[in-house]
Amino acid sequence: MVDVLRKEVPYDFDEAVKRVEEACMTEGFGVQLTKGLHDIFKQKLEIDDYPKYTVILVCNPQLAKKALDISKDMGTIFPCSFTVYEEDGKVKIAHTSIMKIGAEVGLAPKEAMKDLIEETGKRVRKVWDKL
Repeated sequence: MVDVLRKEVPYDFDEAVKRVEEACMTEGFGVQLTKGLHDIFKQKLEIDDYPKYTVILVCNPQLAKKALDISKDMGTIFPCSFTVYEEDGKVKIAHTSIMKIGAEVGLAPKEAMKDLIEETGKRVRKVWDKL
């Protein structure tokens, strides 16, 4: 089963984004892209009042290589992502394990992914605990 890590945080939106980026970097995940979807909606769809929603895409090269060594199809769901969003006047952070998703939807054999899912989970938990 794939769980979504989700938490409300006590800091403002921009601070939450910054904290996610910093926590990921301290645990060996490089930040590949940080993009505000609310900004895209404003620019492309002319929606001025969409709640703030930012996606932070991160990658740990060693973990990515291990996943690809198990199954090249795992690359179809790379990179790992965290989201920071506003909901009901609160700032929230969320993350879902792509390693678990990959095993669950058949991109890679569950048994072959077991150790990698555990290793990735430990690293993400360290990031999560810093938030």
